[in-house]
Amino acid sequence: MSKGLPIAAIVGRPNVGKSTFFNVIAGRRISIVEDTPGITRDRVYADVEWVGRRFTLVDTGGLDMLSDDVLLSQMRYQAEIAIETADVICFFTDVRAGMLQQDAEIANFLRQSKKPIILVVNKLDHQGLENDLYEYYELALGTPIGISSTNMLGLGDLLDEIVNNLPPVEDNEPEEGLPAVQVAIVGRPNVGKSSLVNKLLGEARVMVSDIPGTTRDAIDTRFEHENGTTYNIIDTAGIRRKRAVEDGTIERYSVIRSFAAIRRSDVVLLIIDAVDGVTEQDTKIAGVARDEGKACIIIINKWDKMEKETGTLEKYRKEVLDKLNFVSYAPVLFISALTGQRTHLVWEEIDKVYAQAGKHVPTGVLNDILGDAQASLQPPMTGGRRLRIYYGTQQGVYPPTFLLFVNDHELMHFAYERFLENQLRKSFDFTGTPIRFILREREKEGKA
Repeated sequence: MSKGLPIAAIVGRPNVGKSTFFNVIAGRRISIVEDTPGITRDRVYADVEWVGRRFTLVDTGGLDMLSDDVLLSQMRYQAEIAIETADVICFFTDVRAGMLQQDAEIANFLRQSKKPIILVVNKLDHQGLENDLYEYYELALGTPIGISSTNMLGLGDLLDEIVNNLPPVEDNEPEEGLPAVQVAIVGRPNVGKSSLVNKLLGEARVMVSDIPGTTRDAIDTRFEHENGTTYNIIDTAGIRRKRAVEDGTIERYSVIRSFAAIRRSDVVLLIIDAVDGVTEQDTKIAGVARDEGKACIIIINKWDKMEKETGTLEKYRKEVLDKLNFVSYAPVLFISALTGQRTHLVWEEIDKVYAQAGKHVPTGVLNDILGDAQASLQPPMTGGRRLRIYYGTQQGVYPPTFLLFVNDHELMHFAYERFLENQLRKSFDFTGTPIRFILREREKEGKA
């Protein structure tokens, strides 16, 4: 999902054709389409464009408002995240099934979001069903839009309505001056996130309390540093384990906003309590940052409370990176937000990892490194065949993404991909940012 684009969420009960519509608009088969309710369990994103307006379309699992089933509850949770972060909600129903009590319950739930809701009646696959649209006026969500995702009927009218309900373009543009570097400060409750924000800003801009959960929303603070760079600091609510977050509580929605903050950030500061060390929840938060392709800095706060002797810091750093080995590229800072110890280094690290995430490698240099890497360590044999990398080019940044043309993508072993990543890091640093590879089989493009 591209940073800054408005979001349109597709929601509704199971099996009303949400994923079929999503796949048609996205232009490729992203979501699984099957007549079994509950196939789409998580959110799926695609950036799309209609009449010159770009936005992010989000497909969700079916909403079941009453079920206690664990899977359906998790699907409901994922749908709630999409609703909370959306600018427009497309509420899908199924004309062939008729308007059900469950549709009315979902409609009542969606009204609480106070967001634009477009009522979509899907599966108008043949003439004669249009008259069935009238019963949907009972939902009091305005004029229903009838479509057939399968036959691609009425989709333009729906896309027009989505675009008409998106926030004005100027609302998504940065304030005057250069775009701000988006910095999300995340972590478990009571690890000192708000204290660090106040120390970085040099004033008490965010409420600080020793009570876990004080920060209920993600709070944005735009800040121009003396180094000339403008930052947007996103202080988020503490993220707790799902089983510790009760349905319907304010904290539940705080968690939703926290993960949304990670999605729209450029740099993630993962705050860890030095006394507690790395917890299971810390690993999950780091995993979200990695999966979203965000630059990351691990900050060990409350270092002033630790008893120290020679080598304590380096030993602690090793323990942290052993537990968070999947983000071993992230720098580790030891600070005290309370005393201000080493907090000035945070700005330097933010600038460094942001620059590394935006670094571009010249194609010629990249292919020299790929050639040297294969010469020094050949890819392992798989089924009597060996991977060959013909050519590479950088396809994108934030995070650095490399397109590799190969003979067979299935021959790429995880360990060898990690080897290539390490070679790139040795040559170009890339501190703080994940690296992604996209494999394309050259023969399939007529370049054998």
